[in-house]
Amino acid sequence: MIFSSITFLFFFLPGVLLLIFSTPRRLQNSLLLIASLLFYAWGEGIYLLALLASILTNFLCGQMLESHEGRGSSRAILIFGVVLNIAMLAFFKYANFIADNLNPFLLSLHVPKLTLDPIHRPIGISFFTFQAISYLVDISRRQVKPARNPLDFALYLSFFPVILAGPILRYPQLAKELRSRHSSIDGLAEGAQRFILGLAKKVLLANPLALIADQIFALPGPELSPSLAWLAALCYTLQIYFDFSGYSDMAIGLARLFGFHLPENFNYPYISRSIREFWRRWHITLSSWLRDYLYIPLGGSRQGTLRTFLNLLIVFLLCGLWHGASWTFILWGLYHGFFLVVERSRLEKWRQRLWPPLQQAQTFLVIMVGWVLFRSETLAEAFRFFSLMAGVKTLPGGHSAPAQFLDSKAQLELAMALLFSLPILPALGRWKATILAKPGQLHHWLDAIIHLTQLAVLAGLLYFATISLAAGAYSPFIYLKF
Repeated sequence: MIFSSITFLFFFLPGVLLLIFSTPRRLQNSLLLIASLLFYAWGEGIYLLALLASILTNFLCGQMLESHEGRGSSRAILIFGVVLNIAMLAFFKYANFIADNLNPFLLSLHVPKLTLDPIHRPIGISFFTFQAISYLVDISRRQVKPARNPLDFALYLSFFPVILAGPILRYPQLAKELRSRHSSIDGLAEGAQRFILGLAKKVLLANPLALIADQIFALPGPELSPSLAWLAALCYTLQIYFDFSGYSDMAIGLARLFGFHLPENFNYPYISRSIREFWRRWHITLSSWLRDYLYIPLGGSRQGTLRTFLNLLIVFLLCGLWHGASWTFILWGLYHGFFLVVERSRLEKWRQRLWPPLQQAQTFLVIMVGWVLFRSETLAEAFRFFSLMAGVKTLPGGHSAPAQFLDSKAQLELAMALLFSLPILPALGRWKATILAKPGQLHHWLDAIIHLTQLAVLAGLLYFATISLAAGAYSPFIYLKF
């Protein structure tokens, strides 16, 4: 079950909201936990046991860390807990990849190869595993007290708005509201608005762009041309942003409906002037997690230039590996690590002299080329696209123009995606605040007109998104596979 499905929108979500708001406060966490486990089991079935095992082991490790605080054994408990989480993640996500890459080496030594059946990867395991690790580390650092109520901890690790694809939460961000929170009309309105905007991003922008990107990436070599390769790269660049930021908006909106405030996960990353800024704006909860629990413990930038460069490469190699068990993901991570290293070198002083829009254009180009590597199934496919985009490889018979993929509807969707990848909505919000701050007799009329316009726009977005879903315009969220 995903957020942009008829089952979720018209059955699961209304049912949960009705139960929660008709239940005493003391029982709401228990009901949310049951709903979250049901939500997860709907798609994962028996693999719910992996989530339950993670909940149980991490809760017990957290209690043991507190009871052994100040003793030498606390470090051993932390290491045990972190290794256990990584081991579960490695088994489900990387065992087949490791075996496939190790077998040629074993065969060269005349050693029987490893034979593994395909291992199912539980959805969201990368996200709830990182949440569990941060929980244990924060207790060890004495930045948070462990959860007293196992049901509250279970809800933290399984909360259905974030269980599939984040944002990656830290226990202190949720602990207070797990114990005490309140719902209000303003909170419900804010949550509904955020959810609808996220749904519109996914259904009205990401899904149509996905159709174009998927069709072009699936074309055989002789039918591709440089212009088609660039169009596919652009469509996928916008698709992955609206797909993932749309999911995050929906998750934040859903949590707000229940009285929770989740951290922001995106801040218009494609206006960045550098790759460093990009990672401050893209998947913010992941990049901050990598900074706090990996980069800084490795030494960060405190141990000299060469060590800083090495730390950046290690962190982004693991960032790529976190996204998937594939050499394309590993190289994508190293690709970003390389540009972060370059930006910390003397070359960056020359780049910063460029006109700011040129800095943004150069950064966007680097990001877009990287997304081709991220999207490609194999390295051969990625290099085929790179050759076409560079004009090195052109094949006779390839389409000379991408017009067949861009009818008037697709052109409008592409234009809207480009427009709303810019901070248009925050600018409108500031304009609205400025207008309404001016005293005068027209103030109340303007306030009413603006709010009615907002309501009409949201109703229109919900209507068109719903009929699009009803027509069968389905596309899974990209980050569900991570």
